[in-house]
Amino acid sequence: MNIKFFNVAMGIALTATALSASAQKTYTQGMVAYTTEMRGQPADVKEYFTADSTAAVITVGPANVKLLSNAKHDYFAVVLDVPVASIKKAGIATPAELEEAMAALPTFTFTKTAEAKQISGFNCKKVVAKDNKSGKTYDVWITNDITLPPTAFPFYYASIGGFPVQFTAFQQGQETTITISSVSDQKAPAGTFAISKDFEKGSLADLNAGG
Repeated sequence: MNIKFFNVAMGIALTATALSASAQKTYTQGMVAYTTEMRGQPADVKEYFTADSTAAVITVGPANVKLLSNAKHDYFAVVLDVPVASIKKAGIATPAELEEAMAALPTFTFTKTAEAKQISGFNCKKVVAKDNKSGKTYDVWITNDITLPPTAFPFYYASIGGFPVQFTAFQQGQETTITISSVSDQKAPAGTFAISKDFEKGSLADLNAGG
């Protein structure tokens, strides 16, 4: 009797543990951290997100760069702060610049695979993304351990079926491999999603011309 009771108790405990381990954690706001490259230099990225806004805060050499966007994809800004050079500039994309940037991004068809592995502590499955424009394919590792708002990852992976943990990112004709190192519910510091008044504002073309 005691042995049977022990076995039942163990079974319940193991089931509860399994359910706990497989339960998704849902984030409505927080931060995604990863390391990438910008102009050949390693860059640490902290990407803060809410349901309607994203702010990627990037440290590369002496420069602090902030990329601001929203869930509607009708706003994008690059904020450049280089204290050693007394540079405080912000480039806000014009409608034409936004249209051009969106047109240059890939559109994907996704194919699930049976391959699985752990990346940065997340249980991931491989999805093959085929670019409908170029025909190139990319391996994307996604997880369903967590749920995040669409603002937390590139919109061209919005229908991939999970949160991309290891993937190829596309910007200004460049491809970059990104591996997410952590996801937390850390809130963005005050003012993160805004451009301070002491920054010189212009279009993205103005910022590029000045850089």
